[in-house]
Amino acid sequence: MSDSELIYELEADPPPAEKFFAALQHVLASFVGVITPTLIIGGALGLGEQIPYLISMALMVSGVGTIIQAKKPMNVGAGMICVQGTSFAFLSSVLAAGFLAKAQGGGPEEILAMIMGVCFLGAFIEIGLSQFLPQLRKLITPIVTGTVITIIGISLIKVGLTDLGGGQWLLDNKPEFWGSLSKIALGFIVMISIIILNRSNNQWIRLSSIVIGLVIGFIIALAMGEVNTSQVFAVQESISIPIPFRYGFDFDIIAFIPIALIYVITAIESSGDITANCMISKQDVKGEGYINRIKNGVLGDGVNSAIAAVFNTFPNTTFSQNNGVIHLTGIASRHVGVWIGGILILMGLFPHVGSILRALPASVLGGATIVMFGTVAIAGIKILSTVDMNRRNMLILAVSFGMGLGVLLVPQFAGALASNIGGTFGKLMGSIFSSAITTGGLTVLILSAIMGEKVED
Repeated sequence: MSDSELIYELEADPPPAEKFFAALQHVLASFVGVITPTLIIGGALGLGEQIPYLISMALMVSGVGTIIQAKKPMNVGAGMICVQGTSFAFLSSVLAAGFLAKAQGGGPEEILAMIMGVCFLGAFIEIGLSQFLPQLRKLITPIVTGTVITIIGISLIKVGLTDLGGGQWLLDNKPEFWGSLSKIALGFIVMISIIILNRSNNQWIRLSSIVIGLVIGFIIALAMGEVNTSQVFAVQESISIPIPFRYGFDFDIIAFIPIALIYVITAIESSGDITANCMISKQDVKGEGYINRIKNGVLGDGVNSAIAAVFNTFPNTTFSQNNGVIHLTGIASRHVGVWIGGILILMGLFPHVGSILRALPASVLGGATIVMFGTVAIAGIKILSTVDMNRRNMLILAVSFGMGLGVLLVPQFAGALASNIGGTFGKLMGSIFSSAITTGGLTVLILSAIMGEKVED
């Protein structure tokens, strides 16, 4: 990008109309990503009536976090347009924590108390790591991040396909209706719509392809009678009031370890997103100023994730797709970040937004999430394509993928390991090996550390 293509630089203050229009494009690009993890977690864990409130909190916290990144109060934040949103990377680990609480006899409030407790404490790992990123980057190499991100995408595809067939609740309670042709057809209509829209020559249509695809699917589902319209009017409150730890606070070390590992990975991932943002926004990508911007940006991610847990939503991260919006609009002004945050907060104030999204049929959501999760896996493969495929790296990848995908395909392995070892340590090992992300992530980290760098080819 040449200098002339950047219409408003980082510290420029565009007119209100231009700020609003640019902010709206960012919201369109990130909106689905902000609310989708909440819809998936809520559906899989049977959170039911809590979902609209959780969606409201996801939107509001994303708005607050985006403002923090733009305004960088007390040097918390990158001072750029770093749109914050609910992280897909934590999905499997959050679900594991929720299922652990559910297995202990917990209802929706106990499940959410467990999730918020481990996510809140885990956020301090990212806060601490933000100050040691230069050293950490020597350990968290492309082979590590590429492996973990690929496994995240592959493991989440199962969630997307489950939704495509009608959702986890239907599979568990009425399996005879799961996978009906009408539900599968609805999901494929959404998927095909997204593919067609994404191939458009119009950049704005490509940018909004997932949103438009979901709208098309929702309208068709409404005509087919697949939408439970009673859910739209079930919410009584007119305004969502943020209540700190509304569902309580709980902690379990077994649930905490997988969450902690993902915080380490997302710290490095966010530093890459912020670096790309610096390049597009015409900022230095070397020197002390750049290092401080990365540190403060990742610190902002950690602080925002802690705020998210306090106000009853899931960990946040910097969304990479919004870098494309900066490139597209030519507006890098951090003042736009405040407007993005304001729009998200305003959307979150009204719980009926969440109730409408809750009424979205699982098959419609599945048609979109298969594309989204597949994209996550491809992003990991793209990172791995930069790795030198010598004998050392190929061996690390083989063992890491073998272990990570192995426990995904044979979930009984974790239970057998836990019962054979026994005690608290057995439960800990069972928890680690119950997650493809944790198993693959720890394997690639350990092997990278102990196998050294030199190898004969």
